[in-house]
Amino acid sequence: MALVDQMVAVKLNEEAEQIAAEGWKWIEVAPDFPYGHTFGLRQLRGEPAPLTDEEKAARDALQAEHDHLLEEYDGADELPNEVDERLGELETALEAFNSRPVAFDPSEIARAGAFISITQDGILRVERGYVRPEDELPVEAETDPIQSDEATAAMAAAYEGDEVVTVEAEPPQPEPAEEDGLTPISDRLMAELTAHRTLGLRQALGQRPDIAFLTALHALTLKVFYHYGSDSCLELDLKSVSFGTQAPGLNDSASAEAIRIRHEDWAKAMPKDSDDLWDTLQAWDTDRRSGLFAHVVSLSVNAVHESWNRRPRALAHADQLAQTVDLDMAAAGWQPTVDNFLGRVTKARILQAVAETRGQRAADRIEHLKKGDMSNEAEALLAGTGWLPEPLRTPGRSQAEPGADTIIDETVETDGETAQGEGDDLVDTDQAEGEPHPAAAE
Repeated sequence: MALVDQMVAVKLNEEAEQIAAEGWKWIEVAPDFPYGHTFGLRQLRGEPAPLTDEEKAARDALQAEHDHLLEEYDGADELPNEVDERLGELETALEAFNSRPVAFDPSEIARAGAFISITQDGILRVERGYVRPEDELPVEAETDPIQSDEATAAMAAAYEGDEVVTVEAEPPQPEPAEEDGLTPISDRLMAELTAHRTLGLRQALGQRPDIAFLTALHALTLKVFYHYGSDSCLELDLKSVSFGTQAPGLNDSASAEAIRIRHEDWAKAMPKDSDDLWDTLQAWDTDRRSGLFAHVVSLSVNAVHESWNRRPRALAHADQLAQTVDLDMAAAGWQPTVDNFLGRVTKARILQAVAETRGQRAADRIEHLKKGDMSNEAEALLAGTGWLPEPLRTPGRSQAEPGADTIIDETVETDGETAQGEGDDLVDTDQAEGEPHPAAAE
């Protein structure tokens, strides 16, 4: 294992040297990064490298062959093996054209960095173009010939979070002496006028659900893809928490990979300049806006149980949400292994899981084993059954039943004694089939 780790470290360092030569300010290298390691960082918007004339011709030829095969075998119940293989080759080649390296502005590269790691499948993963908050260029104060920062501060002070704050009225000021030509409106009057306009906008927006949806989508998308909340007049926020506890395989789970791909696809659809986002969203149809809204809102879900942060009502809502979306964690790719569950719970829980899915006789056959051997045997027995531990179950969804080919024993006859688990708690063998195991009440 030490030799493998050394080879991985050498490979990562070699790749880091090549990536650093591109001019990035920093490079972080690790066999694996915790899930959410890019949260709070702005991702640069690059442009795909343009195709040469030869590459365009090659791509067009591949696309034409692909389309011809699809048209030729349209309606066929089954494709010949050679045709199916060729279509796969063509799709892979076309995908390579669509996944060309992205070119970044050299000035942006100089203040951004990259993460280099290896997936569980041994594939090199390079994530380029992330800017840390401390490396952002200072934002120049916006100057408005009519409205000063004082008026803006007065409006901001009027609404402090969800709490309405009453601002004491200033003593009336004498009107400025009449002068020839137009003079700037006073800060006080500007604040009063724009307060009226704010209420007018609230009233009008409250009558237009379609525009309200667009406005909220715009504000939240700015937060997720640009980190420029000040570009919206809405006081909306969206937090995407990183997890304090990193579960084994979390970063390479099926859900994490699906979210990563979906996020990258949406990022490619975003305009490079945040000023163009409003017009872009307006031009999209309802389905596309709804898809982006679902993705953005989904990033704010936090259903993590933390011992130091009791949130019973939030976790109860997570159960309601799971029911509404019909969440099936087994279908989402989670299955019990020694690393993620079986090797980290008591023998009683392992036996309970096996009995629930394979029947009591199967649990009895491994009851005498040591903890390590029992965990390995249970992993094989539970594979493909869809069994889930209680924290992953969706209320109302039925759990996997023992297989039809499994003979379920009658109540196990014992003298009431318990068997000592190796280094673990006691395993109660005086348990009738179908009754809840005492471990379930832990």
